[in-house]
Amino acid sequence: MKELLIASYDMEIGGVERSLISMLDHFDYKNYKVDLMLYKHQGEFMNLLPNKITLLEEVDQYTTFRKSIREIIKDKHYSIALSRILSKVNADMKGRIKGVEEPGYYQLQLMWKYALPFLPKLEKKYDTAVSYLWPHYFVAEKVNARKKIAWIHTDYSTVDTDINMDLKMWRKFDDIIAVSDACRQSFLNKYSELENKVRVIENISSPNFIIKLADEEVNNPMNHDQRFKLITVARLSHAKGIDYAVKALKLLKNKGYKNISWYVVGYGGEEEKLRRLIAENDLTESFILLGKKTNPYPFMKAADLYVQPSRYEGKAVTVGEAQILSKPVLITNYPTAQSQVKDGFDGAICDLSIAGIASGIEKLFKDSEGRKQLAENCRNTDYQNQQELKKLYQLA
Repeated sequence: MKELLIASYDMEIGGVERSLISMLDHFDYKNYKVDLMLYKHQGEFMNLLPNKITLLEEVDQYTTFRKSIREIIKDKHYSIALSRILSKVNADMKGRIKGVEEPGYYQLQLMWKYALPFLPKLEKKYDTAVSYLWPHYFVAEKVNARKKIAWIHTDYSTVDTDINMDLKMWRKFDDIIAVSDACRQSFLNKYSELENKVRVIENISSPNFIIKLADEEVNNPMNHDQRFKLITVARLSHAKGIDYAVKALKLLKNKGYKNISWYVVGYGGEEEKLRRLIAENDLTESFILLGKKTNPYPFMKAADLYVQPSRYEGKAVTVGEAQILSKPVLITNYPTAQSQVKDGFDGAICDLSIAGIASGIEKLFKDSEGRKQLAENCRNTDYQNQQELKKLYQLA
């Protein structure tokens, strides 16, 4: 039996975490003994972890990546606190000098780089170690494994990082897994020298599980809303384009479409900024942030249209879930969009702009037959893909 380690940050609600749960649910435990290393044992998905895995104990130093600087100082990890301060100062400086819209990715790189000397190694030796969420420094530098694999969940060509710093890390891995062909290609646009290492394994989906959860009774204000209901399930972050969504709804209201409401399930650092934007545009009754939900599927089911207004994606887990629930789907034309939706068949792709999102919604709002056809095509598509795991077994 092979010894396998999978490492990630925590089990907070998110697409990456849902894809990890699905993978673990369908894993081959007859041939693999799986240890899961979570830097912090927190998040609503903790209780969804299958009992066939071994959850390793928290290591205090690694929990700092999910703590504030104040908390780190309180825990007396002074060196790590200093590394966090330095990473923030340097990233902010680079952001201002180079006009980087989102320096957070670079800051995360620096956080790990500066903290590495103060992080302990894992003593156990593994046949294979899998790093599930970037940056992959823990598995790259602190794990002893015969083979190392890293996962790509986003479109790295759109993310501002230090390429040379990243390359040193990526070179430590034997294989790099992208969640779609488009995700692989966008990654290679930035890191072309790694072409021979990058493979595609799609996110594992669990259609029966999703359909069953969608029927759960939850407190859902959408059930009493007679308007045309849009839904987005996403982190409240720059990448997900929720600010675009607010402005797109305002455009529609200005055009006379008063009978549309937009619900967002999710949480994140941009919540206050978004609430201000909603209020400024007089959309408090129409654009509704529902917050964090362990089970987003009843909300998806209650909607008339699923919309993904993202600036970039690897392959959005939630779009696939909406398709499993036979919902018409509208996504922006981010670089990997074509790998997610067959435009006009199981979803629609609109221009990646505020006007483009508004126009896409308007078109589908007016075309009820078109929406029905998209939903019917999703209903007749088999989204079962557990066979994707065989590709991982071949690498491990």
